[in-house]
This record gives sequence, structure tokens and C-alpha cells, in this order.
Amino acid sequence: MAKQTAKSKSAKSTGTSSAQTARAELPLSPAPSVPSTPPAPATPPTPNDNQNKDNVVAFSVSELAQSIKQAVEGRFGHVRVRGEIGRVTKASSGHIYLGLKDDKAVLEAVIWRGMAQQLAVPPQEGLEVICTGRVTTYAPQSRYQLVIEHIEPAGIGALMALLEARKQQLEAEGLFAAERKKPLPFLPETIGVITSPSGAVIRDILHRLADRFPRHVLVWPVRVQGKNCAEEVARAIAGFNALPAKTTEAAKTTEAAKTTASKIPRPDILIIARGGGSLEDLWGFNEEIVVRTAAQSDIPIISAIGHETDTVLLDFAADRRAPTPTAAAEMAVPVRADLQAKIMELQNRQYHGQMRLLASLRDGLTGLSRGLPRLDNILALPNQRLDHATIGLQRGLAQNLQSHATHMAHVCEGFSVRSIYRAIKQKSARMGELQKRAGRSLHVFADAKRVALHAVGRQLDLLSHESVLARGFALVKNAHGQLVRYANQAPVNSLVQVQFANQQGFVARVENAAQMAKTDSIKQAQKRKPTTQKSAKHEEKPEEKPKERQGDLF
Repeated sequence: MAKQTAKSKSAKSTGTSSAQTARAELPLSPAPSVPSTPPAPATPPTPNDNQNKDNVVAFSVSELAQSIKQAVEGRFGHVRVRGEIGRVTKASSGHIYLGLKDDKAVLEAVIWRGMAQQLAVPPQEGLEVICTGRVTTYAPQSRYQLVIEHIEPAGIGALMALLEARKQQLEAEGLFAAERKKPLPFLPETIGVITSPSGAVIRDILHRLADRFPRHVLVWPVRVQGKNCAEEVARAIAGFNALPAKTTEAAKTTEAAKTTASKIPRPDILIIARGGGSLEDLWGFNEEIVVRTAAQSDIPIISAIGHETDTVLLDFAADRRAPTPTAAAEMAVPVRADLQAKIMELQNRQYHGQMRLLASLRDGLTGLSRGLPRLDNILALPNQRLDHATIGLQRGLAQNLQSHATHMAHVCEGFSVRSIYRAIKQKSARMGELQKRAGRSLHVFADAKRVALHAVGRQLDLLSHESVLARGFALVKNAHGQLVRYANQAPVNSLVQVQFANQQGFVARVENAAQMAKTDSIKQAQKRKPTTQKSAKHEEKPEEKPKERQGDLF
């Protein structure tokens, strides 16, 4: 136990000594970013020094880590580091962790999420880059790291390697396939141009279009270089494709189409143009977002980036590549003067062809007419037949008129007053006979219905409850007018209605048969008492009439 205590005291004193030495070596002000010479090795402490170190205050781990952080960040505040990217890890939070290495050392680095979204060149393993940032420490793991704020390829060779790798990847996905290319329209009504509005490119395109065939041009202004170039170009392509397509003539006439139609027409073709520049200047047109958006476009695209020797990945994804922006304008529209000359030539050829055809037909008709007889000879026989037919028609009309007149005279002779009276008399006699027959039929029908009605009445009387009452039965109803079929439906002391035949009846009260018999026996006993008592009673009380009691029938 004594040995362990001594060891712990020795370790404590050693840690205190190290912390004191570290605090003494920390610089008070930032030093220039020039590597300093390594410090000389510390001399071993003497026995007298160990006694003085026991009185030094001990640092905590976090205090020492904070001191080291201040020293590193103060000495290496802003640095540029060149190296090859090693392992690249992208966290779910959006931060990117990577390693910069050379043949002797490895430097851990991190790119925060906000900065990673703004990088023009995404980090890829094996790419040699130059990173700009600041050196800091990560206390939980006791290591230092580089916080990258800007990253760029280290030379043209690295850019070309990155460009070739990206080209192979996109080509493997089929974005450059020939079957994806769309044909250009012969004469577009609206042309969309994606370029910088302040450069000479847009003026060259507009001037060339005005010379060849003036068309309606929509310009979407974008940056043609820099870190925001790729996003703006991709947004412009997607924006033109998002415009509503042109409606048909039938749909234009409807009210719904008029209300939903966009004021901005959708272009029939797109031109993405930029002047010449270095590979770094044209790098925005090599980004994946631009290539993928162009490959997904429904509108045909002409790529006119740089000069004829410049090549970007957009050229492979576009439907047509133009060596210059002026050549793109020439591809978009034909020459109006050439079309007019061609139309005039076709019109002249059509006119001369029609004239030759008419001359040939006229000559053929003339030749055929020579073999035909004269017109007078052809019409002589028909004219003669027409004359005979005219003469015969006149005679036939006269005969027909005479025949109809004779027939009319015979018909008029039959229309006399006597014949009319005779017909009326015959019809009247016929009507009287029919009335008599109808009366006899009606009496026979009424007698048959009367006999049937009497038979039904007799059946109804037989089935009526009054016939049952006539045979000695009675109809009993309770106070509510409901039929009483069973004894339990008429409780004791309740009133019932008793109906006999011929609608005669009375109201009775229901009493118990046993109680009624007991009451009758008492009355008989009272009748057997001596007459003396009766006489006495009769003398005392006047003679009372017996009360009428209902319900004795039960």
C-alpha cells in the first residue's frame, strides 16, 4: 500500500511538471505559418527540482486540451495544403470527413455541411487537390484536423482525370446514348437561349437569327462560370421544360384552355451557349446536375460551349453540339431567303408542269374530237323524236281532259237530294235497330249482375256475425270496445257490453260465480225467518223497492 501511494505521488508530480512546462511553452501571440525548429529535449530533473514541482498547481485535461487548441489555431490560422485525397466518408448530417496524404504523412480533414454544398469540385478518393482552411484540434480524440473551406484540383491533370472518370460514369448510365437524342424541329416558333445576358454570345445569336430567319427568342440569364453556374443552368433547363406545352387548335377554342394557357410560350428548342475559356472556366458545364438535367429534357437542346476545340460533358448529353454559338443559331433555323427561293422555284415548276399537262390534255382532246361525227348529224334523230313526242303529247292531253270531264258529269248526276235522303233514312233505320239491340243487351247484362249480387249478399249474410247472434249467441265487448273471447279478458268488477240480435244489448258488471252463490243463499235464509220479525220490521221501516242489480247473468 505504501508503494502504491508513492507511485501515485510521483505520477502526480510528473503530470504537474509536464503541464507547467506545456503552459510555459505556449505562445502568447499568433506566429507566422513557418515551421519552427523542434525544441531541445528537456533535461532530467534533479532531486531538488522534484521538491519544487510538488507545489505547482495541476492542469485539468480539458484545460490542457484548450491550451493546445489555442496554440495550434493561433499558429496555423489559415493554411493551404496540397495532397492526395484518401478515404472519403459522408455522414448522415451532411458533413464530409476525409484524409489528405502524401508519401510520408496523413492529415485528417473535415468539410462542414454548409461548405460541402457550395464546393465546385466534390472530393473523390485518389484526386490530388489543394485545400484551403484552418487547422484545429479535436479534444475527445486528442488529434488535430484541417477544416476545409475551399478545395480545388491540383493542376490540369487532376481536372482531366476527374472529367474522364465522370464521363465514363455517365456514359455507363446511358446518358450519352444515341437513341436518346431528339431530332431538331425544322422551323421552331420559339427559341430558348440559356446564357449570360451581358456577354457577346447572346448578341451573336440574336444577330445570326435575325439574318437567317427571325424567331421569337426567350433568354434565361445565368452565370456561365463560377460555383453557382451549374445550379443556374440546370434550373434554367428545368424551368423551360416546366412551361405548359402548346395546346391544339380545338383546345384553344374552349374557355378552359383560355383561362389556363400560360402567357409565356414554351420553346421548341433550347440553346445553351458560352464563349471560350479554360477548363476551369468551363467546369460548370461538366457538373452532373447539368448533364442529368439536359438528358431528361423534353425539349431538344443544342450545346454551344466554348470554341470548336473545347469539349464539355454537356456536349455529349445534348441532342446536337455546335462548335460555336453562331453555329448553334444556324442549326436552329434555316435561311429564310433560301426557303423563299426554294418555294418560288417549286411554284414555277408546279405552274409549268400544270401548263404542260393542260396542253397535253388539250391536244389529246382535239385529236379525239376529229374522229367524232358532226353535231348536227348527232342531234338530227333526237330532234325528230322530240317533235313527234310533242305532237302526241298535245293530243293525249286533249283526250285525257275530255275523259275526265265525262267522268265528272256521271259523278255529278249521282249527287241528287233524293239519293241523299234515301241514304239518311237507311242509316237512321240502321241506327234504331242498333239502339234496340243495345238496350236488350244492357238489360240482360244488368239482370245477370243483379242475380250475382243477390247471391253474394246471401253469402255475406250467412257469414255475418248478426246471423250468429240470431241463433242465440251474444257478442261481448269490454269498456274499450274490444271483443272478449276468453274469461280472463274480462276481470271481476269490470263493465262489459253484451249485444244480442237486432242490435239489442245492455251493460253488465262481471262478478265471481262463487260469491254470487253465497249471496243467494243468504237471501234465502233471510226469507225463512218468522213473519213477525218481518212485520215488525215492516212497521218500523217503510217498504223499500229492491234495487236493480246488473250482472246477475254472470
